[in-house]
Amino acid sequence: MAALLLPVGAAPAGATRLPYATTHATIAALPADPAPFSAWDGVVLHPVGAAVVRERPAGRAVAMLPARQLGNPTWVPVVERVPGWARVLLPARPNGSTGWVVTGPGARLARSAYLVRVDIAERRLTLLRYGHRIGGWPVAVGARQTPTPVGRTFVLGSLLAGGSLVLPTGAHSETLDSYGGGPGTVALHGWPDPSVYGKAISHGCVRVPEAALRALAKVPLGTVVLISM
Repeated sequence: MAALLLPVGAAPAGATRLPYATTHATIAALPADPAPFSAWDGVVLHPVGAAVVRERPAGRAVAMLPARQLGNPTWVPVVERVPGWARVLLPARPNGSTGWVVTGPGARLARSAYLVRVDIAERRLTLLRYGHRIGGWPVAVGARQTPTPVGRTFVLGSLLAGGSLVLPTGAHSETLDSYGGGPGTVALHGWPDPSVYGKAISHGCVRVPEAALRALAKVPLGTVVLISM
């Protein structure tokens, strides 16, 4: 992924006391995604060092965005821009949290060619590249008691668990505060029993076939995942 180096402002006094916007955090002060079911132009941002997150351009500092999390560099999608600032999706609770960061030497910008769509009603994942469908697969989604949250999120990390690829997203279960020792992060991952595909059966994660995992392995971090009904 080619990156463009662009200026970053100095951290405010007391920045070290701000909460870090990670998948483990809940930060009530973060503004909500203004367009949770919209696609985006593919621009993603990586803070070279921890970046200050503000509630609006030049507004109150509400969080810090770390340069790494879950063992991966932090890449987040840019969903709005004004001169010198970028509004990004964040991986903290509540789902759909956003914040504004300065664009500058401390912020690397790049572009993802991909978009992931998950249709809960159809129980299907579609992968697009440059707006063109390159694959579609039946998937398992959350059960009625533990639904997969809808809205706009993103690929937060890429991990191996038991030799299989797991892609945590920036979204969390709305019904489980924690799961499997983690903070209830919703992930895209495989499943050993193919009979689950096409069913609403998971704890909120999206279980995908092996062919889908191979395709998703090429998707850059920060790529938007649109989950809709």
